[in-house]
Amino acid sequence: MRFLLSSIFYRSPFQNLQRHADKVRECAQMFKRAAECHIKDHCAEFETLTDEVARLESEADAIKRNIRNHLPRGILMPVDKFEFFQYLREQDKVLDEVEEALFWLSFRPSSVPSEIVEEFMALVDAVIPPIEKLSDLVRMATDYFRSGSEKQRAKMKSLIRDIRQHEKEADILERELKQKIFMNIKETLAVFHLIRLAEIVGSIADHAENASDRMRAMIAR
Repeated sequence: MRFLLSSIFYRSPFQNLQRHADKVRECAQMFKRAAECHIKDHCAEFETLTDEVARLESEADAIKRNIRNHLPRGILMPVDKFEFFQYLREQDKVLDEVEEALFWLSFRPSSVPSEIVEEFMALVDAVIPPIEKLSDLVRMATDYFRSGSEKQRAKMKSLIRDIRQHEKEADILERELKQKIFMNIKETLAVFHLIRLAEIVGSIADHAENASDRMRAMIAR
């Protein structure tokens, strides 16, 4: 009976968690394209890409609400419910921060100053891999909780370490970008805006790492 109840779980909450993760993954390259578009003056595609990210965020929110509202109270889960919902929260925060970063980009009528374009795009590039890897992590978790395979668990731990490494690299690039902003940008309001933008972009990788940490807790023995 325990196995049958677990099978029900796999066909419901984890299936929707995968749908949510796929929405997050879908926004990754869209975010990069929008950032590249914005640094080119008069890029007509920026608003379209921003709207697409907003659409994905709205669809992901609907999936999140569905998971929260339709998880039976007495269901037997292979993981702690609190950790499961913490994972979902952090994964959802990734999309929230992507959308927020694009909003902050849109506040500037002109593009990112040429003095910091290289460092800014390096930071954007650095946060893309951890976003994309979350979808793989959920897929591997679904297989692991179904099979209990130690080999699959080891693969998950390796992927989690990769996400942590990406976050560390993004953190370094964020600090370097901030330093470059202070050294090269003189206008006070521009400095504030660009520093905050760097922090928001960096937080995308932070939340991806937080999600992977929650997953690590779920597979801990």
